[in-house]
Amino acid sequence: MPVAGTRWLIHNSMPVAAALDVVVFYPRCIAAILFFDARVSVMERLICKADAHSLRFLLCYVALAGMASAVEPTEVSGLKPLKERVLTQAEQQALSPEEVLSMLREGNRRFVAGTLTLRDHSAQVRKAALGQFPKAIILSCVDSRVPVEDVFDRGIGDIFVSRNAGNFVNIDVLGGMEFACKVAGAKLILVMGHEDCGAVKGAIDNVKLGNLTAMLKNIRPSVAQVAEKVGEGTSADEAFVQKVTKQNVRDAIANIRKQSPVLLDLERQGRLTIVGGIYNMNTGEVEFFDES
Repeated sequence: MPVAGTRWLIHNSMPVAAALDVVVFYPRCIAAILFFDARVSVMERLICKADAHSLRFLLCYVALAGMASAVEPTEVSGLKPLKERVLTQAEQQALSPEEVLSMLREGNRRFVAGTLTLRDHSAQVRKAALGQFPKAIILSCVDSRVPVEDVFDRGIGDIFVSRNAGNFVNIDVLGGMEFACKVAGAKLILVMGHEDCGAVKGAIDNVKLGNLTAMLKNIRPSVAQVAEKVGEGTSADEAFVQKVTKQNVRDAIANIRKQSPVLLDLERQGRLTIVGGIYNMNTGEVEFFDES
């Protein structure tokens, strides 16, 4: 059979009845065909060498594949990435802290729904090379299960991200925040903890290990505050861990205001908002809360 004729058969001879027929009468063939390369060029070679019986099966297989792809397309190579613009300084300055918070909320909803923006990162890299005017800075834990930019559906040049084990505040973090907000113009600080945090659990159990010992001292005051209210707990107590996680975020926000007159002044002027959040490890949803 000529190749041209083969292509016509593949694209035009796919009745539903034949597709049902192959499910009923050729179950072994369906399993076997999964090992074939389904590209047309391979199909053409098989059809050209096949007898009438085999040809009927191959056409039915293509019919099934066509129906499946029509119901639930999974091929993304043909999609064009969205070329989301990197913010200019004027656009950044026009944003209010409330608008930035709303953008993060919306981005997290898209993350949870699995509808993240398809970005042209190459184009964004080139545009961001000229300067950066991010909307916010997020302080997060180093936990590899919390991909901060993805969690809020943000691209290159959109947000600053500061991370340490336990998302606590120290002089280095504050310096970065002051640069982000006072110098670069970010409008929002988000301190984001997360469920099942190893640093929080280590602080609860008062773990001793090299430099980790000194680092966990930054979280110990949060442990003490919760223990004073509900009694002592361990890392095996999920409710206790959750309370300490949230208290640790609250304490970080309080320390930002207490230890950085620069950021406190921006907040009092209405040019900056400071909020907290907890990332749900099971759903990807961020629970925001305001500690103003």
